[in-house]
Amino acid sequence: MIPSESAQAGGPGNLMVTPRLRIPLAEFEFRFARSSGPGGQNVNKVNSKALLRWPILASPSLPEVVRERFRQRFGNRITTEGDLLITSQRYRDQARNVDDCLEKLRAMLASAAAPPMRRKRTKPSRGSIERRLGEKRRRSEKKQARRGVE
Repeated sequence: MIPSESAQAGGPGNLMVTPRLRIPLAEFEFRFARSSGPGGQNVNKVNSKALLRWPILASPSLPEVVRERFRQRFGNRITTEGDLLITSQRYRDQARNVDDCLEKLRAMLASAAAPPMRRKRTKPSRGSIERRLGEKRRRSEKKQARRGVE
């Protein structure tokens, strides 16, 4: 099944994550199953749950640095064969669940595509140092006051 135009957003046949990162929809495999939960008689006949399978470790469209960051963050979602599995059963029709799977994947890839921020070392202010030392002094005096007189 080919996802709807709204899910493609990166042009026909592409999932656009960032302006420089596009994944061809041909790399994704979609399967459908029956959704769980309430839904009346119709739920027993309609395969509306969408399961997206993507061989992320073998994908040529993903840069190696993004792939490695993705594995570190979302390694628990990758199978031993190297496939990423994403499911959606939020909606009652297939097309919206497929779009939801693609949107979940886009958000995951966008978070992995952004390089981690470097920590800026900061120096504590003079006031914060004095407050900390004063609090330590007061705590020490309180505990010394608890001791018995010898």
